[in-house]
Amino acid sequence: MPAAHRVRPAALIIVVVLGMLGAAMSACTTRASVAERVAGQPWQVTVYYTAVESYHRDRPVKITGCRELRCAHGTDELGRYPDGFATAVREEGTGRITSGPHAGRYLNWSHNVGYWLDDAPRDAHGGPLEPFRSAAADGLPHGTRLELQTCGRLDSGEPVPGEVCRTLRDADWEIRDEFTPGFGGDNHIDLYVGEESTPDYTTSAELYVTLTGARLELRT
Repeated sequence: MPAAHRVRPAALIIVVVLGMLGAAMSACTTRASVAERVAGQPWQVTVYYTAVESYHRDRPVKITGCRELRCAHGTDELGRYPDGFATAVREEGTGRITSGPHAGRYLNWSHNVGYWLDDAPRDAHGGPLEPFRSAAADGLPHGTRLELQTCGRLDSGEPVPGEVCRTLRDADWEIRDEFTPGFGGDNHIDLYVGEESTPDYTTSAELYVTLTGARLELRT
């Protein structure tokens, strides 16, 4: 029988080196294309947050779902919570429970899971959300790190308050989350800013903003 074909060490080294070079060139090309995509167009910037039950005082509604993370569209009763809190959880994805037997835990929601109880606010990949770090943007690879270079203007056309712009610019954003299908779109990034800190948060909190004409860059 003829000897089995084997690559000689020198040839193997060449193959490995060429493979590594190819991978490196591909990574460079990918990074360059991502950088071009990020910096090439102005962005719409929105924020999302974790709702807090104690800031909602309206009528309680019964919530059903899953008692644990590894479940989908469960039917267990998870408790009764203010309607505004339950609605905010559906819109934002996460909420901290402050009363009853589940106080201190989180009521989370996803379009492909429904409601579930958890020990942390979660991103779309199951990791804990991190304020002023977690972000979502369609078309950007998971793990892409970004910085907000300029804030543009508020969607009302007014200037962005200086403290709000500084807070968002100082953060080290990373694509860790995903939009609910239909809520993203080109050149739209959603930034996680932590827990709501006041009643009527969406109308009273300075940090709850929509920016237009903002500029982003890859963080090196």
